[in-house]
Amino acid sequence: MNIPFVPAPHQTQSLVGARLRKHADYQRAYAASRKRQSASMSCFLAPQHAPGPGETLAHLQPTGPRVGLTVGKVLGKAHERNRIKRRMREVLRRHVELLPEGSDLILHPRRIVATMEFAKLEAEVVRILTQANADAKRTKPQPTSRTVPAPPAS
Repeated sequence: MNIPFVPAPHQTQSLVGARLRKHADYQRAYAASRKRQSASMSCFLAPQHAPGPGETLAHLQPTGPRVGLTVGKVLGKAHERNRIKRRMREVLRRHVELLPEGSDLILHPRRIVATMEFAKLEAEVVRILTQANADAKRTKPQPTSRTVPAPPAS
């Protein structure tokens, strides 16, 4: 008796809603970020709710973690830059759960990303995301267990 093969259901992950899209968001993230270097890319990690010039925290809507890619013209012609972005988006899509909560992360790949093995690229991005998570947790203000004293009775 033949039993038909039924593939195991897998969850498809998506970057929808987890990408930086507006120029102002990129500028805010660059202004408030810490730059890190790796062999194949630079990354900028910024707290998500850092107000920009003329903004207050009340103007900002809380969102999930977001990631942006910047691939400059120095990396090649349009088809080469697009290939780099496609490769980076695929790695990020596979590991979207590793994005640091409450942070914006911008990745700026170098030319080597276009030709390096996909497994090496994936390992590098996972290492960067893990480091970004550690940095985000370290810089996040920790809630204190102290209680606010009651005002004196008058």
